[in-house]
Amino acid sequence: MPSRSPTIRDVARHAGVGVGTVSRVLNDSPRVRPDKRTRVLEAIADLGFVRNPTAHSLSTGRSHAIGVIAPFFTSPSSAERLRGVSTGVAEHGYRLLLVDVETPQQRASAFSDLAGRHAVEGVIVVSIQPSDAEIASLGRPLVLVDAAHDSLPHVAIDDVRGGALATDHLLGKGHTRIAFVGDRLPAPFGLSSGELRLRGHRAALKRAGIEPRTEYMRLGGHDREEAREAAASLFSLEEPPTAVFAASDIQAVGVIEAATATGLRVPDDVAVIGFDDIELAAVVGLTTVRQPLRESGRRGAELLLAAIEGVAPPAAELEALAVVERRTT
Repeated sequence: MPSRSPTIRDVARHAGVGVGTVSRVLNDSPRVRPDKRTRVLEAIADLGFVRNPTAHSLSTGRSHAIGVIAPFFTSPSSAERLRGVSTGVAEHGYRLLLVDVETPQQRASAFSDLAGRHAVEGVIVVSIQPSDAEIASLGRPLVLVDAAHDSLPHVAIDDVRGGALATDHLLGKGHTRIAFVGDRLPAPFGLSSGELRLRGHRAALKRAGIEPRTEYMRLGGHDREEAREAAASLFSLEEPPTAVFAASDIQAVGVIEAATATGLRVPDDVAVIGFDDIELAAVVGLTTVRQPLRESGRRGAELLLAAIEGVAPPAAELEALAVVERRTT
């Protein structure tokens, strides 16, 4: 039979302190001498103690739960951000209540459910632009990740600059016939990252004295299959592009598959650059614009916890966007 999990009393006995001292350390109370705090933390590590969130909630009268609304949990970029959020809240003893959103109906119920049915102390919204009505309906601290709002703390990258970085990289390789494969407009859930990356792409072309060509723009679903079909139509043009900027790494993989099916060599016949730098990008050797996916989720968690606890958020800057060059360019 497996041994039982260590309790708070086991930690107190191991550290040579009272149960109340252990409780104060777990609740980050300042009323603990440094030497005792150190002994308690060492005992927690030695025993592998994990606080029971249900018991903790009952004793404090707080849920210590955070709601997270995010679209497409299974997409690699969303998964990476959620890993960051999870890490950020777990360190402070909070639990996550995850709400997946893949349709407008699910979006409506996500906000109403968290507002009325679940005891959460704050909410993180990932890659969704909430309306003023949705913000007001929650009635609790709210932080946005991969979205922005003038009245809310948020964590967002400069997608326009990211689009320009990708295009400038291709221009630097000598390409002038550069196509763009991205998300259809208007974007689902009000997410504008793809549109902003397209804006940066077009601005970079114009700075280089190249007028963007309408026939080199393909907008569709945020998935590999639609990107593959879009790229196939690009490669069938009378004057096909010699390079493609895809608004995400998943779409870039679809572009590469279309090139291979058409008999084009990457990067000899067509260069491809993506955006995000998910794990798959390194596996397939994809050149991409790296953004701090996991870091942005963790930073969002830090901002929300600061708002819940009524303290100033820690000062921090996200890692800068950068092109990671691999074999596809």
